[in-house]
Amino acid sequence: MFDDRLRRAKDRWGQPLLARLPDIPPLAMTLAAFAAGVVAVILAAWSAYLWALGFWSLNRLLDAFDGLLARMQNQESDLGGYLDILLDFAIYAALPVALVVSAPTETRYLALALMLAAFYVNGASWMYLAAILEKRGAQPMNDAQPARDVAAPRNMTTVVMPAGLVGAVETFIAYCAFLIWPEAMAWLFAGFAAMVLFTTGQRLVWAVRVLR
Repeated sequence: MFDDRLRRAKDRWGQPLLARLPDIPPLAMTLAAFAAGVVAVILAAWSAYLWALGFWSLNRLLDAFDGLLARMQNQESDLGGYLDILLDFAIYAALPVALVVSAPTETRYLALALMLAAFYVNGASWMYLAAILEKRGAQPMNDAQPARDVAAPRNMTTVVMPAGLVGAVETFIAYCAFLIWPEAMAWLFAGFAAMVLFTTGQRLVWAVRVLR
């Protein structure tokens, strides 16, 4: 929901910072983000929740800047975008699993299954829609400007999709909540699953209105 606005602010403030750093390959930053995420998963499984929160935040910080770094170095690539989303999804799936492993109950496993099922359906909803938009050469702008044919280079990410209630920012906040209040993880998982499914419904409505 807030991704586009925060992405512009992140790029505006991040570019001077990255310009002061030594030349770092964008892929190295992507892999460093993944490594931080793996550490967060391991720490969460060991019930070291606050440490896991720190490494989860580092994962998101590094992930926020690898695309900007690629654009600054003119090293944007489809492979980089593909690896970025693949490794992100691996951490998105593994971290809640690790939380349940750290303190398993039947209710928590059921809530985890519900949330991962919501992720599965949502992933299908936006990935296939992104492929259709790429085929049409269309880029969704925002709620006020639903969609129009524009040049693909205007998009700042590898794939395009309509905005919804849940995006990267909301996912970061939700996962922080999971780690800060692990005793409430079942309720938090269920609530986030409902938000993700609502987002899937938003994209379905958008697709019915625009694609037919």
